[in-house]
Amino acid sequence: MAKKRPCRICRLWFYADPRVGDRQRTCSATECQKARRQKTKADWRRRNPDYFTARRILSRAAKGKTRPEPPSPPPPLDRLPWDIAQDQFGAQGAHFLGVMGGVLVKCVQDQRRAHLIDSTRGSG
Repeated sequence: MAKKRPCRICRLWFYADPRVGDRQRTCSATECQKARRQKTKADWRRRNPDYFTARRILSRAAKGKTRPEPPSPPPPLDRLPWDIAQDQFGAQGAHFLGVMGGVLVKCVQDQRRAHLIDSTRGSG
């Protein structure tokens, strides 16, 4: 017979399913299972932050279009000639440049906000 244990979500005591045994950490309540699954997904996304970006690049390349759509980058980068980038670097290279440019734009904006907040202090 399985031992009784507290659920990690609701803290109510439960008996583990004999098929799962010692590995079961939450009770079988719908809310607890939903919360457990959300936590598992968030942990996986935290450990694999680039998975969906890489998957999107590979899926674009696998479509086999002769001329895939250019990426839709943030406003300062949307003025760049993406058709020329695709000619020079290919579809995957152009998409990579678009993603990397977006990350750089976000980083610069974050740095700029920090300087704006810092400059509001009175001088000595």
